[in-house]
Amino acid sequence: MSAYDVVVVGAGNAALAAAVSAKENGAERVLVLEKAPRGMRGGNTHWSGAVLRFAFDDPREIAPLVPDAEKEHEDFYAGIEPYTREDYHGDLMRVTSGRTDPVLSRILVDNSKDTVFWMKNTGKVEMEPATTLSAVRKDNKLVWARGLVVRASHEGVGLSRCWFNTAEEMGIEIRYGAAAQALLQDASGRVSGVKVKDDAGIHEVAGRSVVLACGGFEANVQMRTQHIGPLVGAAKVRGTPHNQGDGLRMAMAIGAMPWGQWSGCHATPISADWGDFAPRELTDKSNRLSYIYGVMLNRAGRRFVDEGEDGALFTYAKFGRAILAQPGAKAWQIFDSKVLHLLEPRYSTSKPIVSDTIEGLLAQLDIEDKATAAKTIAAYNAAARVNEAGYDPARKDGFRTEGLDLDKTNWALRLDKPPFHAYSATGGITFTFGGLRVNEKAQVIGTDWRPIDGLYTCGEMVGGLFYDNYPAGTGLVSGATFGRIAGREAARPGNG
Repeated sequence: MSAYDVVVVGAGNAALAAAVSAKENGAERVLVLEKAPRGMRGGNTHWSGAVLRFAFDDPREIAPLVPDAEKEHEDFYAGIEPYTREDYHGDLMRVTSGRTDPVLSRILVDNSKDTVFWMKNTGKVEMEPATTLSAVRKDNKLVWARGLVVRASHEGVGLSRCWFNTAEEMGIEIRYGAAAQALLQDASGRVSGVKVKDDAGIHEVAGRSVVLACGGFEANVQMRTQHIGPLVGAAKVRGTPHNQGDGLRMAMAIGAMPWGQWSGCHATPISADWGDFAPRELTDKSNRLSYIYGVMLNRAGRRFVDEGEDGALFTYAKFGRAILAQPGAKAWQIFDSKVLHLLEPRYSTSKPIVSDTIEGLLAQLDIEDKATAAKTIAAYNAAARVNEAGYDPARKDGFRTEGLDLDKTNWALRLDKPPFHAYSATGGITFTFGGLRVNEKAQVIGTDWRPIDGLYTCGEMVGGLFYDNYPAGTGLVSGATFGRIAGREAARPGNG
């Protein structure tokens, strides 16, 4: 059988964006290799909240993405601020302490809006306002986190379904249970296909170009422990068990250059009640991101982060890892009744521990030093705001404590209105930050600093974008942006 024009390894958002882009740009025979069985298809995309961070100068520019928003939400655009390219790039620079790759980050930001519109128009991804993820109701008006207004309808499940439907409508072949094991090269060193293991055994699939889009190593205990450390090595996984680092291993075996923060990861606070892998049927609903409205205590009874450092969508990826560094890799998020209406609906997937007194609440928690925990909350209450005048859950409001060893710098109201609620949390690793070095064409760069002919990558496998932290909604847009580029470049008849 003749070679495929483009072989895509992986079947998440980035992979299917690459496959659709390749087909759109003239590749006649496109093959997607999905290691998972059909019932587990789609990689981490299935678990995502599917919110899409992109730049726009005028809020009404997003109208074609959510044409019914004004009918469904009164004064919909009144609570949306412009989010310029400079705003977006500034957020990336801020949360990564200036370490984000200067070339790749600009490609991501500058293409972000066009990518999201391409997802809708070419990928046929249905979209809706991200009301439960990034909006707070204030004075009967929705106030939106900047740059985070739109998500795929039905979140990651809907995003994945739309991509698969579009790929199948375009005649893209998808093989399930097909695990890529190694890259093939011809005598010139050009990548010429993939060695694949499936139910029939091991065989070779020829391809004029190969796009690796099969995720990081977050589900691989050995690689997590080796590169990130034993605390993360023991973490629960918020995502697919199939992201074992296969693509990274295959690429580096032929000389690809590792790049970015291999010791870093996106580790979301999730319920500590789940098993080693967050339940697939709950998708992203294991997340616990409303900590900004309360306090988090570790099992030693102490606070360990400034819960009000920034909005949760700018801190959750690093606070999840901070929880992993605590005793037992566990924390308790504690709220009083003043703020219960602000908790994300996702909290409803767990039953809280409730008491009319702080002492009664702490008595029910597996905190080893309950006396210290009581002192921590008493000290916090003594340093926090007494009343709610000026409290603004939609903005950093400057409601801070004063005089604590670790002050809370925003949203610091006293915990004084019973009943009190506690939810368990741990760090659920979502994806790893270490990846491969790529150029502006999404070509994989070798350790000799030259592109490896015929090899492209996108999605979580792109190294250098994220360091220590991550702005929510960037991963999916990055995956689609570089997936679109990788598919287009791989489809070119004279590609490198």
